[in-house]
Amino acid sequence: MNYKQLLASQLEGKLEGVDTGAIADLIEYPPNPQMGDLSMPCFRLSKQLRKAPQAIAEGLAASWQEHPAVLRVEAISGYFNVFLQPGHVASSVIGEILEQNERYGSQNIGQGRNIVIDFSSPNIAKTFHIGHLRSTMIGNAIYKIHEFLGYNCIGINHLGDWGTQFGKLIVAYKQWGEESTVEAEGIGELQRLYIKFHDEAEQKPELEDEARSMFVQLEQGDEEAIKLWKWFVAISLKEFEKMYELLGVSFDSYTGESFYNDKMAAIVEELKEKKLLEEDEGAQLVRLDAFNMPPALMLKKDGGTLYHTRDVTAAVYRQQTYDFEKCIYVTDAGQSLHFQQWFKVIELMGYGWHDKLVHVPFGKVSLEGAKLSTRKGNVVRLEELLTLAIEKTKEIIEQKNPNLENKAETAQEVGVGAIIFSDLSNNRVKDIVFSWEDALNFEGETGPYVQYTHARASSVLRKAGDRVAGEQLPLKLNEQDAALLDQPTEQALLKQLYYFKERLEQAMQKLEPSIVSRYLVDLAQSFNRFYHECPILVEDAALRQARLAVVRSTQITIHNGLALIGLKAPEKM
Repeated sequence: MNYKQLLASQLEGKLEGVDTGAIADLIEYPPNPQMGDLSMPCFRLSKQLRKAPQAIAEGLAASWQEHPAVLRVEAISGYFNVFLQPGHVASSVIGEILEQNERYGSQNIGQGRNIVIDFSSPNIAKTFHIGHLRSTMIGNAIYKIHEFLGYNCIGINHLGDWGTQFGKLIVAYKQWGEESTVEAEGIGELQRLYIKFHDEAEQKPELEDEARSMFVQLEQGDEEAIKLWKWFVAISLKEFEKMYELLGVSFDSYTGESFYNDKMAAIVEELKEKKLLEEDEGAQLVRLDAFNMPPALMLKKDGGTLYHTRDVTAAVYRQQTYDFEKCIYVTDAGQSLHFQQWFKVIELMGYGWHDKLVHVPFGKVSLEGAKLSTRKGNVVRLEELLTLAIEKTKEIIEQKNPNLENKAETAQEVGVGAIIFSDLSNNRVKDIVFSWEDALNFEGETGPYVQYTHARASSVLRKAGDRVAGEQLPLKLNEQDAALLDQPTEQALLKQLYYFKERLEQAMQKLEPSIVSRYLVDLAQSFNRFYHECPILVEDAALRQARLAVVRSTQITIHNGLALIGLKAPEKM
């Protein structure tokens, strides 16, 4: 049951000119249970209704009609407070969770409409480092949350597999590279060559011209350049796939920048026809002065394409191919101007769907205050970080639970989960200073803490025996038995379980996975208070069954929440 909607529908008609939707938007959850389970501040209605807030609240309380879900109402200091019937809340929430199981929290808001999500998108021939983790896991969570809420999602890995950097890499390989070393060392060797190019170019600037010329040859289909480029891509993808498998991330499409190479000429021609292109010292650009932005450069002097050209082309292709409701781009906040520029170009081209393009910026990751840079080799390899996290988890398991089954699998689920959760627990726009100590800290409000809470709930159900495990629990808890759950910690936990669906909607609307991460910590803390204060396997059969139903409901909700942000939920730890 949606209690906000219930209250809004009960109050409709009692507030002149205020509809159900507007009432529902006003209703909030009081921080203090003594102020009720739901509360509607009447201050914003005061001007419209020409009454004092307290008079509005008192009028609502006086005209309230009894409802089986509501225990009582009150008007205090301009707030209309509602206290729900504990048994009704318990039976409603637990009944829904046990019945829906792995679908609890899901809705059909999207009604099958298409959402394109462009995320991860590492550059070919460059190390997959901690900076890539943010786009990968934020995008993965946004994908899973939208899918859970009824959208058809298309996840695209827009690989950085085109551009002047390949001219640099080809020049570097021809001058200093060895085929056998590249085959043996993979991206590590390609990275070394790329760094060497920049070091050498500082002394020999003509290398930059050579690289630009080489990229133009690549764009024009030079056989040797294409062969080397394809080889670099294949080597890189092999290593990327290894990371994605470890992170549990997959994509529906790997159409990188090169995919649009034969599609850009038509877009450039369209820009010319619509009189949007302007020549400036041999380059072609779209002026955006009227919108307080620098021009969007579409073609370089030598005819080479740029990020703007490829992104505009990709957006047009995706709209024609997927007819998207939204096309979401998950990149760091430093690229915000770039997206504003080419979004505006799409609008100037007359495409009515320009407002369906959404940039989801996230804060940058720095290494103890220093910017990550593949040119300088100043990066933390993600594989190294994940390996260390898994090793640390193995050590903890050996100390605390040496007889655990599937130790290696659990260590991977918890170690990798710790890194993912650490990244997603912060608001995405927040800049992060990477610290080995913080990343490998499993104490406090962390992924392992939430996973351990799931394992604790699973353990209680195992101890209770087969007769109440899993789906053998009743799919409904009658209101009489549910009314036994009247302890403050029980009621607090039931409220947390109820909030899950609403938190998912908020995460989707704000494109903010940290809402789910923070919710899971709150839920885990609430469950652990319940676990310590309310004995579960008691003699009273009805109370035991009711509390086990709470345990199972928590286990289901944590499992579903962890899955939506890309974490596993081990049953034993």
